[in-house]
Amino acid sequence: MATRTKRAGEERLIKKYPNRRLYDTQTSTYVTLVDIKGLVMANEAFKVVDAKTEDDLTRNILMQIILEEEACGSPVFSSQMLSQIIRFYGNSMQGLMGNYLEKTMQSFVDIHGTLSDQSKGVTGGTDAWAQAMNMQNPMMQGLMGNYMEQSKDLFMKMQEQMQSSQSMFKGFPFTPPVPKKEND
Repeated sequence: MATRTKRAGEERLIKKYPNRRLYDTQTSTYVTLVDIKGLVMANEAFKVVDAKTEDDLTRNILMQIILEEEACGSPVFSSQMLSQIIRFYGNSMQGLMGNYLEKTMQSFVDIHGTLSDQSKGVTGGTDAWAQAMNMQNPMMQGLMGNYMEQSKDLFMKMQEQMQSSQSMFKGFPFTPPVPKKEND
C-alpha cells in the first residue's frame, strides 16, 4: 500500500475503528495515543474521525491523552481546579470560561516562547533555560500567581463599573410613551 502524501495546510487524518485502533491515513499505519501525543508536541495539525460515522473524535482523543498524562508523573490540574471547571458545565458562564482558559493558556505559551527565545542567546540553548526554570520555579509560580490576581482584580473592577453605570441610569424614566387617545 502506498503512503498518501499530505498537502500543505491539510490536516493529517487519523481514523478510529470500532476495535479502538487508530489508523494514520498519511503513513498507512496504526498509531497509538503516544504517537498522537507526538503529533501534538510537533505542533502538527491532525483530525481524528470515527471510521464509520465520520464524527470528529479529536477532542475525545486529546482528553484521553491528558487523562493518561495526569495519571502518571506530577499532574497539571489539582482536584480543586478540576472541581471548579466541572462547576462551569451547564452554567451560563460556560462559554466565557472556555474562552478565558484558552486565552490565558495562549498568553502563557506566548510568554514561555518569548522567554525561551530570549534565553537561547544568553544561555546558549534550551537545556540551560530548563535548568534555570527548575531553579526559579517558585519565583515563576509567584509571578503567574500575581498575574492571575491582577487579572481577577481587573475583572472585579470592570464588573463594579458596569454595575455602577447601570445604577446611574435608574433615575431616568425609560418607560415607553403612552399613545394619545383621539377624542371623537
